Amino acid sequence: MSVIVITGASAGVGLAVAERFAKAGWQVVVVAREAERLASAVDLLKGAGGCAMGLAGDVSDPEFVARVGREVTQAFGGIDVWVNNAMSTVIGRDEDLTDDDYRRVTETTYLSQVYGTRAALNAMRPVDRGAIIQVSSGLALRPAPLQAAYCGAKAAVDGFTEAVRAELIAASSNVTLTTVYLPAVNTPQPLWSRNRTDRAQVIPDPLFDPRLCAAAVWSAVQRPSRKVFVGRTTWLMALGQQFAPALADRQAAKMITAQQGGPQLPRMGNLDRPEEGPAAIDGPDTERVIRPLIGFVSSRQIAALKVAAVGVLAGLAVTAGFAIGSSKR
Repeated sequence: MSVIVITGASAGVGLAVAERFAKAGWQVVVVAREAERLASAVDLLKGAGGCAMGLAGDVSDPEFVARVGREVTQAFGGIDVWVNNAMSTVIGRDEDLTDDDYRRVTETTYLSQVYGTRAALNAMRPVDRGAIIQVSSGLALRPAPLQAAYCGAKAAVDGFTEAVRAELIAASSNVTLTTVYLPAVNTPQPLWSRNRTDRAQVIPDPLFDPRLCAAAVWSAVQRPSRKVFVGRTTWLMALGQQFAPALADRQAAKMITAQQGGPQLPRMGNLDRPEEGPAAIDGPDTERVIRPLIGFVSSRQIAALKVAAVGVLAGLAVTAGFAIGSSKR
């Protein structure tokens, strides 16, 4: 039986990924801080016919994450897939955030992926196989206001992942590293995140189903590629940042009001300790969720499209050349 470890898996995208793999017959190990919610998540997975176990702890603690890797390897003989999904954020302008806010988001959103990757590689390098999935965000590609700490942490994941991938290539390793970029997703996270504004957090449209993200992770495991972009917004953000960064800046500035709802007192949220809440995949805005015709694309597919586009342009150029040559005869 194949074994997968998923961090931040007691709700939202992490639980959706766990459900997807559990239903496919995998041994699923879910990791999260809140023990009671984690136990409920395990019960849900088992109720769906899956094989699941939970390990409670804080993935910003490198010793805990390393222990997860060792215990899972000892219990099941190895780890086939490790998904670094845990995250946290603070909603607020930079001037209203504290140094501790930045430190904690960095620990939970960036360093947790470093620790998880290293724990996974300790299990995968000796057998020269396995897949590591970094769950990232479109905000790593095109940062947005009110989430500076989160955007910085997710961007750091990209730098770390690209460097380690190059090391694996240099070592001729068969271990794969894939980054999955998520769009706006309907999860419980907005109900739990730290909010230093006087307005409720609103996730702007278009809003996507967590199960679409789980399908993208499944695809990345079945056919590994460097990157997977979920929802049209992620690759559009990447294109905008690459080809029109000044315009992207101005568009991002408009996102301040788009992310704010009705009046709400500032909330300390789950940055330092878990918030109470059910083991739920979906957030409060299910009626806004869209179901796109094309849910996600991989960097491999984008590369193929680029090659096809170059071929078409070359063909047109050759045709035009013959036409010009013929006109001169």
